[in-house]
Amino acid sequence: YQEKIKINEDVGIQTDLVPVGREVAGVVLQVGPKVTFFQPKDEVVGILPLDSLCSGLCEVIDVDECVLVRRPEKLSAACAAATLRDGVRAYTALHTHAGIAAGHTLLVLDGSSNFGLMCIQLASYCGLKVLATSNSAEEQAFLEQLRPAVARVIPVYNGCSDLLSAVLEETGGLGVDAVIDSGVCLFIEEKQLEENLLPHKHDIISMLSAGGTWVTSHQDLQLDPPDCRLLFLKSASVSFLNPEVWTTSSAQQGRYLHILKDVIEKMSTGVLRPQPQEAMPLYEAVVVMETIQRQLRKTAVIQL
Repeated sequence: YQEKIKINEDVGIQTDLVPVGREVAGVVLQVGPKVTFFQPKDEVVGILPLDSLCSGLCEVIDVDECVLVRRPEKLSAACAAATLRDGVRAYTALHTHAGIAAGHTLLVLDGSSNFGLMCIQLASYCGLKVLATSNSAEEQAFLEQLRPAVARVIPVYNGCSDLLSAVLEETGGLGVDAVIDSGVCLFIEEKQLEENLLPHKHDIISMLSAGGTWVTSHQDLQLDPPDCRLLFLKSASVSFLNPEVWTTSSAQQGRYLHILKDVIEKMSTGVLRPQPQEAMPLYEAVVVMETIQRQLRKTAVIQL
């Protein structure tokens, strides 16, 4: 919630209210005279833009047709709403930023998270060799039973293994073509904390192959001259992942709708298989929101 407020301020959106629950799925009740994509009673799914005046928790919302796509009958509304944002993030990270191709090698940090799982499944579908990290024994077991199988699951909890050494060993010393992070340590002092499972920024750069790409969600990333020098020597790059950019520029509407449609299609055909989530009633929304604020990896579905 606080991050959304900061993004709104950064892009110049002045508002006292920030909508929550912006991933929505429902039925079209009425359309305006210039609407061409939908008709009443169409089942749709989408993500409300940052400047939306309505929250996804409203019973009826007014929304532009350019942020919605049709929902297939065999895809439940709860599953679509719960997974759409992570699906768009994964699609953007892999296709827009990393420029993946069959035969490439990908490292997904925190592979058992919703976002990590979407990255693994989409990359496997595209023919990539996928490596992933796990933060606990339960996550290790979960990732090892995925199908298509992950090439290697690297445990990073309790000092189980050195991530950099494991990646270089798995790739014959060449490194990976892309790394998708879930956070990063900027300073050595942070990495020395026992509970910190995030890799150091220099280790991530060292994992990259020649021409590799580091896709990061860390908006305050700071690179030192030695890090930049290593990136230069590898002809590698750092790309920032911010999926909100699709709805902040009208010039990107066509690409955004293509991504939404492709993500929904892959979810309906089983290419993307999110972990099931139980829909919660509306009267528990406040309690659920407080829980999510404390557990950043957690998401919830509210059924109206």
